[in-house]
Amino acid sequence: QMMTGLRFFYKHTLQRRDALEMIPLPPEPPRKLREILTREEVARLIASARRPMWRCMISIAYGAGLRASEVVALKVTDIDSAHMVLRIIGGKGGRDRAAKLSPAMLEELRAHWRALRPKVWLFPSRLTLPDHMGARQFSRIVGETGVRAGLARNVHPHMLRHAFATHLLDQGVDVRTIQVLLGHAKLSTTAIYTLVSPRLI
Repeated sequence: QMMTGLRFFYKHTLQRRDALEMIPLPPEPPRKLREILTREEVARLIASARRPMWRCMISIAYGAGLRASEVVALKVTDIDSAHMVLRIIGGKGGRDRAAKLSPAMLEELRAHWRALRPKVWLFPSRLTLPDHMGARQFSRIVGETGVRAGLARNVHPHMLRHAFATHLLDQGVDVRTIQVLLGHAKLSTTAIYTLVSPRLI
């Protein structure tokens, strides 16, 4: 951040483009392999959810490969049961897309709706009504549920997204299809999962 700030200062504020050569770019941090939950671990995580709404959120995060911010921002109107898709409005980069909706996920969502009867947001916040739950709160829920499930590592929502992509690869789904389902702008981002797929390895 300091290097970027200095480069901006010299280039745009002082109009000293020659100074950029004296300010090195920071090295790229080493890329670590994604931590992947097994199918059994995902099942234990979902079964260990303390509340039905938590179970529903974790199921949707894994079943559709959604980011935490996309899960909490789901609206009742985003469920398209006729076409069996979830509409993701304003995802990362402001891009809209359709995510897959399985029969099991639809049943989980319907049970959640019958229990809570949400008006606008599927997962409303108790603290900031009438807004939706925050991504940080969802992250805490996943972490707490991981402890209850007895998983040996710290679990966070993005691990469910990683598991979704890797398990699809293991089933033989091509990388291009997974790229579209995840909403990745670049295929190279999705291709990282080929390094951790047991079937491909």
